[in-house]
Amino acid sequence: DRVNGKLMESGVTLYDPDNTYIEEGVEIGRDTVILPGCMIVGKTVIGERCSIGPNCRIQNSQIANECLIQESVIIDSDIGESNQIGPFAHLRPATVTDKSVKIGNFVETKKSVVGEGSKISHLSYVGDSTLGKKVNIGAGTITCNYDGVKKNPTVIKDGAFIGSNTNLIAPVTVGEGARTGAGSVVRKDVPDYTVAVGLPARNIRKLR
Repeated sequence: DRVNGKLMESGVTLYDPDNTYIEEGVEIGRDTVILPGCMIVGKTVIGERCSIGPNCRIQNSQIANECLIQESVIIDSDIGESNQIGPFAHLRPATVTDKSVKIGNFVETKKSVVGEGSKISHLSYVGDSTLGKKVNIGAGTITCNYDGVKKNPTVIKDGAFIGSNTNLIAPVTVGEGARTGAGSVVRKDVPDYTVAVGLPARNIRKLR
C-alpha cells in the first residue's frame, strides 16, 4: 500500500491499487497507467505515458516511454520506446527491442534483438536472433535455434519479409529485403532481395 501510494502521488495512475502488486524499488514515470492484476518486481524501470496491463508480470526489465503492454510476461528484457506488446506475449531474458516494435499475441522471444519498426505480430517463436529494421515476421514462424547440442543464431536483415509458418533452421541468415514463402523450411542463407520457397527452401528469383 505504501509503494502504491507513493507512485500515485508521483503521477502514476493505478486503476485498482488493491489488485496491483509493485515491489519497492520499482520506478514508474508520470502519466503511466497500471491496470489491475499486474505484478511488477525487481529492478524494473517503466517510463512515462505507458499503459501496462491488465494481468502483466514484469521483472527486472526496462520499459521506455509510451509503450502499450497487455496481459504479457516480460523478464530481464529491455523494451524500446513506443512498443506494443501482447496480449499474451512472453519476452524471456535478454530480449531487446528498438523503438516502434510490435510483438503480438502468443509470441515468445528469447535472447533476441528486434530492430526499429519490426513486427512479430502473432503465434511465433524468435530465439537467439537478430532482426534488423522493418522486418515482418509472419504468423507461425519459428527460429529453430537448438540442434540438440547447442543454440545457434538467426540473422534477419533490414526489410526482410518472413512468410507464415516459415521454419528458419539456425545458423542461418536472411538477407536485406529478402522474402520467404509461406511454409518454407530455410536451411541455407537467403541472399539480399531474393525470394526463397519450398521444403527445403530454394531461391527462385531476385527482387532487384
